[in-house]
Amino acid sequence: MKGGDAQILVPRRHTRFSTTLLVTVALLFSGVLAAQTMYKYRGENGEWIFSDRPPASDQEAEIRSINSRGTRSGLGVTYTFDGSGVTLTARNQFYAPMEVAIEFESIENVEYPPSGHPLRWLVPARSELLLLELPSLGDPVTPTVRYRYEYLPGDPAARHAGGVNYRAPFAAGASYPITQTYPDSMTHLTRDSMYAVDIAMPVGTDIVAARGGVVFDVASTNFKGGPDVDAYADLANLVRILHDDGTFAVYAHLNWNTIRVQPGDRVKTGEYIADSGNTGFSSGPHLHFAVQRNMGMRVESLPIAFRGADGVGVVPATDQLLMAYP
Repeated sequence: MKGGDAQILVPRRHTRFSTTLLVTVALLFSGVLAAQTMYKYRGENGEWIFSDRPPASDQEAEIRSINSRGTRSGLGVTYTFDGSGVTLTARNQFYAPMEVAIEFESIENVEYPPSGHPLRWLVPARSELLLLELPSLGDPVTPTVRYRYEYLPGDPAARHAGGVNYRAPFAAGASYPITQTYPDSMTHLTRDSMYAVDIAMPVGTDIVAARGGVVFDVASTNFKGGPDVDAYADLANLVRILHDDGTFAVYAHLNWNTIRVQPGDRVKTGEYIADSGNTGFSSGPHLHFAVQRNMGMRVESLPIAFRGADGVGVVPATDQLLMAYP
């Protein structure tokens, strides 16, 4: 943009990045939180607990003042104006394709987008894409375009590969109870969490990749957790992994600062990625695991089977004791 004119384009940004459990707006921006108190103490099984609440008993706890800083990847839609019109460009920082949709609130002194244009685009991983060119109408009045945009991970054309049996996401030979999964849902009430699997396990349990792929989103600095969805929904530590078929998995409620992978890493099935925890909207220590795909600006969870003895698929069920096979 040239000269001393006032800014001609004022984007209003609203971002969305799915999963019910993890409420998405908070997952997408970077920021610094004010110093908060964290309590470190041993749990019943000797595991380290990191929490915003002191232990229920009179046991000693180490008290730390924590400045949580979280830097996350994102997608931005920016503009340029060169006198002949306005150009909108999307820049995707994620190691996964992102679908972006734009909604215009007002357009003045430039041409409207072509009639019938869906105003949706797929932006490849780690790339930028020219979305629209809106020619000027030639009026001497400076163009004004106001818009908002949303984005979600994944290619809507992706299809879940048939015959995939997922490895239970913990150490081989171990077993833990499933406390919630389809069709018995207490908190998995939306399409993006309908087929999610909650697995009860002590804080500090090793979590491994249920299927190989590329890590594209990580949150690791949260230590708060509790059953109040309004207070804790944005505060789950998590890892998201993109599979080769375009679906992706989310591993959530992970323990504070235990995540050992970062965006761009390619992990193999069974590779250690983090410790389980109790962060975010959670009534007790567990792992929330779901496989999802983009269905066209909406994310839905998918029914899955875990690898059983001799490679036979095991459909998860509430109250089932899930055993991990290598």
